[in-house]
Amino acid sequence: MRAKGTVSLIRRTLLAIFAVQILVALALTLIDSYRRRGKKPKPFPVTPPTPVPVGEGSVTTYTYGRDLYDDMITAIEGARSQVLLETYIWKGDVTGERFKQALADAADRGVDVYAIYDRFANLVVAPAFKRFSPRLNVLAYPIWAAGWRFFDLRRYGRDHRKILVVDDEVGFVGGYNLGDAYATEWRDTHVRVTGPGVWDLKRAFADQWNLSRHAKHGGPLLLDTSAEWEPKLRVHRNVPRLWMFPIRAMYLEAINRATRRLWLTHAYFIPDTDFVEAVIAAAKRGVDVRLLVPATSNHVVADWLSRGYYGELLAAGARIFRYQDAMVHAKTATVDGMWSTVGTANLDRMSLTGNYEINLEVIDAGLAAEFERIFETDCTNAVELTATEWDQRGLHRKFTEILLTPLRPLL
Repeated sequence: MRAKGTVSLIRRTLLAIFAVQILVALALTLIDSYRRRGKKPKPFPVTPPTPVPVGEGSVTTYTYGRDLYDDMITAIEGARSQVLLETYIWKGDVTGERFKQALADAADRGVDVYAIYDRFANLVVAPAFKRFSPRLNVLAYPIWAAGWRFFDLRRYGRDHRKILVVDDEVGFVGGYNLGDAYATEWRDTHVRVTGPGVWDLKRAFADQWNLSRHAKHGGPLLLDTSAEWEPKLRVHRNVPRLWMFPIRAMYLEAINRATRRLWLTHAYFIPDTDFVEAVIAAAKRGVDVRLLVPATSNHVVADWLSRGYYGELLAAGARIFRYQDAMVHAKTATVDGMWSTVGTANLDRMSLTGNYEINLEVIDAGLAAEFERIFETDCTNAVELTATEWDQRGLHRKFTEILLTPLRPLL
């Protein structure tokens, strides 16, 4: 009886601690929402999109949403045979309507148009916006994809990818969702790809469509796509349904091979222990490790969870820069002036081992130099966090970081 009472006490204590953690997270979110009311992000420095030759094609990097959207719309307007669009968030605002109309116009002139969006991510979007022309092939990735297989963890991932492929000529991929705020208020990173890399993006879209489609969507999407490889560029896809998560392994291999520089820009930094240890080990062996994160992101709880890593990173010699007055939503990294990645995966559990994600891995000195130039530009709008400043933060901050630590695996 005494053992049963002890187990019951332990269970109640753990539940109480978890409840306190949830309440603290909720309180932080409400306070942050109140503080943000009426505030607008300030202008931030950007780098103009410049094509960089990579293998048989090119990669153009975008750091300002309006530039990206203009080029994406231009590509759709020039489509002759096929448009494939996949996005996580698709706002029903001016920007969202602009893309919706461009797709409808393409379909009207005989182009095969396919679109995928995540239904859960767009719950707040008006239902009227999500009524599309019957000439469009639209798949809304379901809120609940597990059906009766609630025990199957492979079916819980969200479709967090952002892809546009037009004909066999051009592909876009990166962190930008579709919406007015992202056009001018968020600092994100996207790329435009030409050459053989487009075919890999095309296959990635088709595989997602075929994996997620139902009878109402007709038969499988079969693509007559070249199997030619671009040796300097690889597309990595996380596919929870198939229990495939190569993006995390891609990062770890690059970090472990770093000898000179490791520069990371991420919206949220909440990776697993092995990932953090790899970054710390790089810093300790003399690699110039720099991490750029938002000073205040759109998810305040994620900020608090990230801060729990700052002490050990700084102690190892890594440098941390906090982006000011705007949300930096990019997911990029560069290593040793040769290796780069850009895509949709954040450095958190949901992206690395949970959601459908897609990242480009590019081994090319020219593109790495462009990414380093962008990183340096971003740092002109950031403030470096020093070890002294971090050590002097208040006790209430240290307590909150410790209290919320167990929530890291949930995000």
